Amino acid sequence: MIRIYTDGAAQGNPGPGGYGVVLKFNAAVKELAEGFRLTTNNRMELLAVIKGLEAIKKPGIPITIYSDSKYVVEAVEKGWLWNWEKKNFKDKANVDLWKRYIPLHQKLKPKFTWIKGHAGHPENERCDFLAVQAASARGLLVDKEYEAIAAK
Repeated sequence: MIRIYTDGAAQGNPGPGGYGVVLKFNAAVKELAEGFRLTTNNRMELLAVIKGLEAIKKPGIPITIYSDSKYVVEAVEKGWLWNWEKKNFKDKANVDLWKRYIPLHQKLKPKFTWIKGHAGHPENERCDFLAVQAASARGLLVDKEYEAIAAK
């Protein structure tokens, strides 16, 4: 089984933000993180999930995603995402990311487990550290889709 631990952070909402991911498969561990100059916490939570799934090279292995984001976990596990998609994401945020997530979900069929954030869960704490560190780094990336929307 592949375990993907994710977290997102934003310093201000919107503000500089980042995501952190810890992937575990057998004894292998891989960490991912990036920071953006202007984004939101929910975008970073969702982007962490996407980046974790995009890092998987072999489909067919069971995947569980551990996230402290009720926004992401409930959107998928309670089926809200599929209703949003049917309504062409009318009045929904982060449409670009949800549209990026859907084919990954269909291909890899991950399951989600919500975990309480900042509760001492080692991998969640590590993801939080990576996300905050990425958001605080120099040379932050541009979240083009978000900044285009924010400029309107």
